[in-house]
This record gives sequence, structure tokens and C-alpha cells, in this order.
Amino acid sequence: MAIQGMEIFAITVVTLLFYLVLKQFGIWEPLSLEDSSDSDLELATVRHQPEGLDQLQAQTKFTRKELQSLYRGFKNECPSGLVDEETFKMIYSQFFPQGDATTYAHFLFNAFDIDRSGSIRFEDFVIGLSVLLRGSVNEKLRWAFNLYDINKDGYITKEEMLAIMKSIYDMMGRYTTPSVKEDAPFEHVEKFFQKMDRNRDGVVTFDEFIETCQRDDNIMSSMQLFENVI
Repeated sequence: MAIQGMEIFAITVVTLLFYLVLKQFGIWEPLSLEDSSDSDLELATVRHQPEGLDQLQAQTKFTRKELQSLYRGFKNECPSGLVDEETFKMIYSQFFPQGDATTYAHFLFNAFDIDRSGSIRFEDFVIGLSVLLRGSVNEKLRWAFNLYDINKDGYITKEEMLAIMKSIYDMMGRYTTPSVKEDAPFEHVEKFFQKMDRNRDGVVTFDEFIETCQRDDNIMSSMQLFENVI
């Protein structure tokens, strides 16, 4: 993977790496035509019982059958009905054994853990998944912006973007060609802000973020990569 274009990779990496999570949960499979029952989500003895199908269908862009299939995969891997941060880190570490995915997994976990409970519920998982796979471009970019806005104050600072970029380099850096220089994350953050910080006030707003992304054909194309995977 060439290090040119890492700022584009930083924006689309959420969707690309979600393939790994789907595979881990056994969800990246064609939906079965069996189990066409209109019954609600089957609820086992779990620590957390998800909302009903009707409510989740209204909140996402998945059909009832798709939600049933997603829940089966989620429940098989997470019988308690919850995913904690350590499990999330373990999933990513399995796919990047020669890198360190800990910090990136932490940031991604926080993006899914909407209520800051320390656990990802099925609802959190499937709502985020709906945005990443079926959402509009604006919805996907809003999700990505929220990932980079670490302290959730509505702005992306250089420090926040640098933390994200360093976590990506820590996870992927050994696979890049040529090898990554120690100051490469900083250089890419500087390029990122040159493009996005239009009023040069030192922070990137959502409007600046989305306007710049929408003008970049590569970013717009990458937003559509996984729209029909399930």
C-alpha cells in the first residue's frame, strides 16, 4: 500500500476495515432464504436484549430478514448481547498481527459506543453498520467526522487528526511501501488541514470536512464500495 493518498485512506478506512468485523461475526455471508418467519428477534438468555425488529427496521435501512441474519451472527459471537472494548481490540489484532491495532480499535469502539456505556449493543452495531453500508454520502461522512472528532466538540483539531493518523500507521505502517517515516503521520495531517481548514482557524468544521470530501472523486467513489454487501 503506497503512502500517497493516506489522507483518503484515513477517511475511508472505517468502511474498508468493517469487512474484518463482519467476517469475525460470521455476517459476511449471503442471506439465507430460510427462516422467513415474521417473528421478532429471537431472544436468548443474555445480559442485554435488543430492541424489536420493527423499531430497528425503522432506525436502519435493513429488512427484517437482514436484521434477523445480522442478529444471529452477532449473538453467535457475543452470547451476552454486548461487545466490550477488549473484544473489539482482539478482533482487529487478529487481522494486524504485525502491527498495533489497539489505539485504532479504541477510537472505532468509541464511535460505536454512542451512549458511552463501555459496551456495544446490537442496536449500536446495526445502526452504525446501516450508516456505513447503506447510508447516504452525507451520513457516512458524518459518521467519519464523529470518529475523528475525538472529544465530540464539533471540530477536528490537528491533535485529534494526528492521533487517528498515528493509530492507522501503527496498525498498517509495516505494510506500506516504501516504509513509513516516523514523521509521515504529521506530514499527512498538515496536508489534510491545508485541504480542509478553509478559513485557516486551526480546526476543521463538519461543513469544511464534507465540502472538501464531496469535491474529491476518489473519496466519493470509496464511499460506495460496500453498499450491497449484505
